[in-house]
This record gives sequence, structure tokens and C-alpha cells, in this order.
Amino acid sequence: MDEAVRRALAIDKSSPARDRTVDITTIGRRSGRPRRIEIWFYRADGKVYLSSMPAKRGWYANLKANPAFTFHLKNGVVADLPATAVPVTDEAERRRVFAHFVDDLNQPGNPGRIAQPTHVEDWVAGSPLMEISFDE
Repeated sequence: MDEAVRRALAIDKSSPARDRTVDITTIGRRSGRPRRIEIWFYRADGKVYLSSMPAKRGWYANLKANPAFTFHLKNGVVADLPATAVPVTDEAERRRVFAHFVDDLNQPGNPGRIAQPTHVEDWVAGSPLMEISFDE
């Protein structure tokens, strides 16, 4: 992986919303057609994740059915990265990962202007969570 791409993926608490915003192209679970959306990515313990506020999401259903997708960096560095998604379903693991996200979001410089405080339990109960690996 190119060094500029590594830096773009190395977000932390100081990273603004723009740096966290990517597009993903999934394959529709019913249609079989490409679906491109904008989404935030997160990091916890050196790993990359996709998630969103609590709700059912089409992108999550698509990735469960077809885990290979394209992760599009678009701010600063432009790159189309082949990737694979794995659902994180173990409750203890979800709680640990979401604790990182909530800690990141519950700060004075909240990168997404998400209503504060946001709570780990809300995310664990209703948010989709995928761990992402990049195909090299």
C-alpha cells in the first residue's frame, strides 16, 4: 500500500469529518448491481471499520451478502482500494470497538457534529459494524 494511502487511513481523534469521509461501492444483494454511497470510516486498535448511527442500512446488508467491495478515498488522496468486509457480531468485541468510536465522537471538537453525548450501548444495540481488510 502506498504511503499516502496509509496516511489517509491513519485517522485519529484530531481528524476532521472530511478526512473520515469516503465512498464505498458495494454489490446489491438483490439487484447484483454496483451501489456507491458516502460513509464515514473509523479506526480502533489499528484496524479500519465501517459503521453508522443506529439503524438498518442497505450497505451493511449488501456487504454481508457480497463482502468484496471498493473503498474510495476522495479527500486529499484519491484511491480506489479493493477491500473485504467482515461483520463484527460478537457483543464484547462490538462494545470494545464502539467504545473507541464513542470516545472519539464525545469530544469538544466532535468531527461530525453528532448529538452529544452519544452512548456505547446505543451503538452496540443498533449500529452495523464491519471490519475492513484491504486486498494487496
